[in-house]
Amino acid sequence: MDRSAANVRTCRFPRPPAPLVEVAGDNRVRLWGLPMTERIARIARAAGMPLARATATAGPRVLANAAFAFDPPWLDHVAAQPGYVLTVGGIPALAHARDADEAAQLRAAMVEGRAVSLPAIAYEDGPTIENKALRKRETPFVKALTRETVKDVERASYFGAYKGVTDVLTRYLWPEWALVLTRIAARLGITPNQITAIGAVGCVAATFAFAWGHYWLGMALGLGFMVLDTVDGKLARCTITSSTWGNIADHGIDLIHPPFWWWFWATGLATWGLAYDSATFWWVQGAIQGGYIVQRLIEGAFMQQHGLMHIHVWRRFDSRFRLITARRNPNMVILFVATLFARPDLGLIAVAWWTVISCAVHAVRLVQAWIVRARGGTITSWLSEA
Repeated sequence: MDRSAANVRTCRFPRPPAPLVEVAGDNRVRLWGLPMTERIARIARAAGMPLARATATAGPRVLANAAFAFDPPWLDHVAAQPGYVLTVGGIPALAHARDADEAAQLRAAMVEGRAVSLPAIAYEDGPTIENKALRKRETPFVKALTRETVKDVERASYFGAYKGVTDVLTRYLWPEWALVLTRIAARLGITPNQITAIGAVGCVAATFAFAWGHYWLGMALGLGFMVLDTVDGKLARCTITSSTWGNIADHGIDLIHPPFWWWFWATGLATWGLAYDSATFWWVQGAIQGGYIVQRLIEGAFMQQHGLMHIHVWRRFDSRFRLITARRNPNMVILFVATLFARPDLGLIAVAWWTVISCAVHAVRLVQAWIVRARGGTITSWLSEA
């Protein structure tokens, strides 16, 4: 191979430095217990952007109006586009000033609460952003923060932290419960990691309850754990306190515990006089445990092949199927209904069949994506095309 060609291919150009972030104005109203200056500083740090300490500093910068609260994805969006000005009611809320003169104009307009004579994007026109981390495309919230609007802004912040593609229970059943608990935790200064720890205790307790055949108690404990599993993530995103170890603990528990639940659900059937014979026990566990592993491998293979894009966001069908695919929460719905009819044994058999069907659907989608790429097509999320 020609060395010069190799050098060209391996050349790495330095990324431009992240712009400074400056808070314009002041706001004494707290959001999730945080002053706006602290909230914006946390958003900037999480995005890897330095905070401007002196307005005299020359050069480009992102200005954030302290009179407005905004969803964190806006900062990355504005920072990537020099000259971008986002207004709410004509007043600039976020802007990327390209030089000191623009910064001065924008700063004055933000502090004085007036319009600016620069090209701008009106929030009211509904500009959209693809949020890859939360698997959705939307117009993230930007709202004036006052004592009268703080609850509405917290609500917008909370729902802005929700994944757009998730299971049916997380999306429709307990968002309101989790919102109340998130507010309480924020007021009491409870950290997301503490919520994760409390949930983990409930998760382990549910496992023992299933093993002893106490299915209703186990489902009650499991419900508490599943709601807290939503609360810890929302609290971290709303208070801008996400951490690497917190994510590892949260996702690690999510990944490890379901196989134990399904195994001990089966052993607990003996206390109901519904124990499986040996052959039934092993095919049910083989389908559920094997299917769980296969489904995760399919998801991982899809992400590896397609730039870390989740299989659940390829087409609308995939996002809709994620609502009911054989994951913990939809499986618990099946088991709940079966237990209502005093047949937890049939419920687990239904979970086994649904796991096999779900794996088959995902396997077909994985093969279809390979075929598209083999024919020269590209795999992109429907969210990025909206």
